[in-house]
Amino acid sequence: MSAVRAEGDAVAAGQKARTTPRVVTGVVVRTRRGGFSLRVQGRALAVTVVLGALLVLVMGIALTTGDFELSVGEVLQALFGNGSGAADFIVNTLRMPRLLTAVCVGAALAVSGAILQSLTGNALGSPDIIGFTNGSATGALVVIVVLNGSMTQIALGALVGGLATAGAVSLLMVGRGLQGFRLIVVGIGVSALLLAANSYLITRASWQEALEAQAWLIGSLGNRLWIHANTIGLAVVVLVPLALLLARRLSMVEMGDGIATALGVSVTRTRAALLVISVALAAFATAVAGPIVFIALAAPQLARRLTRSSAPALVPSALMGALLLALSDLVVQRLFAPALLPVGTATGTIGGLYLIWLLITESRKSRA
Repeated sequence: MSAVRAEGDAVAAGQKARTTPRVVTGVVVRTRRGGFSLRVQGRALAVTVVLGALLVLVMGIALTTGDFELSVGEVLQALFGNGSGAADFIVNTLRMPRLLTAVCVGAALAVSGAILQSLTGNALGSPDIIGFTNGSATGALVVIVVLNGSMTQIALGALVGGLATAGAVSLLMVGRGLQGFRLIVVGIGVSALLLAANSYLITRASWQEALEAQAWLIGSLGNRLWIHANTIGLAVVVLVPLALLLARRLSMVEMGDGIATALGVSVTRTRAALLVISVALAAFATAVAGPIVFIALAAPQLARRLTRSSAPALVPSALMGALLLALSDLVVQRLFAPALLPVGTATGTIGGLYLIWLLITESRKSRA
């Protein structure tokens, strides 16, 4: 009973107040005919630029360092097809696919988490907490263990698993709305069931398949090829712009159903569309890298704290997620070599510490 109460307190600590008035700041940029307008906040723009610069720096370090060190010039020559055979193999076959996969997976998870946290009104509303990531992992594991499917089939299995989990959670929330405390608690319960299903699937696998599946379940970027980078890259290119197009509606929905409806937003359709986008991003990320934890939880919160934005900061969140995952992968490659540690060990450690800090901070705020 005490464990249930502690879990409820932890979830409640993440609940955000929706009644806080928003202070609208920044500069509005419009086209001449007014068909398109964009509000630019100085602090958010500065944070975005800094995060982008740090990401480029981490990418440069990842491409130039390692067992075979390369200069920046050698890397650029290899990227443009003018490098030596050895440099071309190291950059374009070994390092670049893994790096691009890390960047795109981190961005996808962060945007997915930012959408869910905004829809639920809870700092704990991320796909790995609610269970969507585990649902995607279940779908992918069925394809890996039972069907011995290809990369395309694994991606489809993860997408189907994630959407099925979202559907199950939605059915359990019928009449209560897809936001707030109840959704988090229901999601935690569904996630626990899916973890048990994943463990069962591993017991049905052969010894070699079980080892590969267990390593994949931790979350790994090792041995990633261009097919993985292209798969998650295509998902990001298609889904993230769709999320950005709905960002203004998401901001209105975050203010409450009544206000959003008064402003002409179809709340039900907007929530459904954003939920599908969020689940799809998490599913594709899980398909290519496994269920990497805490990026979707921590990246949006860190981005929002840095930008001090009242609205969902999707672009800074994407850059923060890409930076965190690329940096975590660089750390496990360089500091723990020659051991081949999955990147999920790093994100799990960092994310666990962040989650403890978040719960303590939110708990203190609720008591104040």
